[in-house]
Amino acid sequence: MRRMKFTMGAVAALALSTAAFASEVAPDAVDFTDDGVTMSLTGVAGDPAAGAETFKSRKLGNCLACHANTDMSGELFHGDVGPALDGVASRWEEPMLRAIVANSKQIFTDETIMPGFYSLEVGAHLNKGLEGKTILSAQQVEDVVAYLGTLKE
Repeated sequence: MRRMKFTMGAVAALALSTAAFASEVAPDAVDFTDDGVTMSLTGVAGDPAAGAETFKSRKLGNCLACHANTDMSGELFHGDVGPALDGVASRWEEPMLRAIVANSKQIFTDETIMPGFYSLEVGAHLNKGLEGKTILSAQQVEDVVAYLGTLKE
C-alpha cells in the first residue's frame, strides 16, 4: 500500500474547497422571496470578470443573444428581445438580480422566454443527457450577478 504525503497547504486548500462546495445551495432549494434571493448560492463572492466572461459566452450564459449591453459594445450580436442591461444595477438590488438570473420565471411569469439559469424547471423537449443539470453553476450565477452589479448609471 502506498502512503501519500500532504502538505499543510494542500490540506487547507482541500478543506476550503470542501467547505465552499458544502455550502452551495441546490437548484431546487433556492429561496425566492419578495426581495429576490437574499442569500448567496455559494457563500463565495462573485467575480465580476468571470461573470462578464459567462455573460458573453455563447456556450454559457449567452446573455448578449437577448440583451444589449454598452459595456460589451465590442462584442457581436447584441439582442433586443430582453431589455438593455445598461444601468441594471441602478434598477435592481443584488438579491433581485440573483433571483432573475437563477430563475426569472419566479420573478416575472412562466411566460418570460428568459431561461432559469440555475433551475431544474425546464421545457418538455430536453436532451436526456441534460436532465437534472442547470445551465450555469451556482458560482457562475454569483459571478454574473457580480458583473451585473458593475453596470450602474
